Amino acid sequence: MFDANDLAVFPVDVWIADGVQWLALNLRPLFLAIKWPIENLLAFNEHVLHAVPFPVFVILAFLIAYRLASLGIALFTAIAFVIIASLGVWDESMTTLSLISTAIVISTVIGIPIGIWCAINNRVWHIVRPVLDIMQTTPTFVYLVPVVMLFGVGTVPGEVAVVIAAAPPLIRFTNLGIRMVETEMVEAGLAFGADRRQLLWEIQFPLAIPTILGGLNQTVLTAMVMSVVVAMIGAEGLGLVVLQGLGRLDVGRAAVGGIAIILLAMILDRITQKLAQPATSKAKPSLWAAVCSALVGSRSKPAAGPA
Repeated sequence: MFDANDLAVFPVDVWIADGVQWLALNLRPLFLAIKWPIENLLAFNEHVLHAVPFPVFVILAFLIAYRLASLGIALFTAIAFVIIASLGVWDESMTTLSLISTAIVISTVIGIPIGIWCAINNRVWHIVRPVLDIMQTTPTFVYLVPVVMLFGVGTVPGEVAVVIAAAPPLIRFTNLGIRMVETEMVEAGLAFGADRRQLLWEIQFPLAIPTILGGLNQTVLTAMVMSVVVAMIGAEGLGLVVLQGLGRLDVGRAAVGGIAIILLAMILDRITQKLAQPATSKAKPSLWAAVCSALVGSRSKPAAGPA
């Protein structure tokens, strides 16, 4: 009887391996040029985060979270960082945070321009869309093999893998946000004499910012997940803590790394989610007033006497 195993097998695995090896041998200067800015930016972020004293970092994190989100999220951020420090993985957390922040910067620099290009050019979108489908459906472990062959092992190749995995959501959301701008708004801009550039940067892009920030939230979470996976190719940070715990069957060590990762992910998720929400007309109270209101409680004003 006819069997699928009787068919000729194409050596696709050999072709792919030979192709990656050819790229590694012949395009080595290109990959070194890609690696150089990533390595320097990552080293700078890591140096800054490790140089800031713990109390100063917690205060700065509280103020940044309050400014970007709310008082509740700021308090949660400060408490979460204190818990991370009490777990004994502060240095590893700062390394992971530098990895994530660098990935966010690079993904933003790459993803938003490509998303805008896809939104204004349907032909480009038809080409980029299947590439994004492949990138987002490919298992994360599969990224590690070509990255190791092209860039080697260590934290910098891990950063490359994180950027590759985290950039597609931002590209999709940027394209979607610009395309979802209401037709009436576009027609109103054209009626007032806006050219193509003014229409994009003064009407479509500002209205698409909440959707783009939603894509940034997905990019942050994807980068957080990938930062654990890249520990398998030598990337340092909390992922390495989890990997070491699993390798030594040390459940406690792995759990400590996992708890710190969860807290970092929740901090970044809450802040980026708040950024993606439309701004309300109600003005945010000052920090001093908010703290006093939370600690003391608001007092009702006495009723005015008769005139």
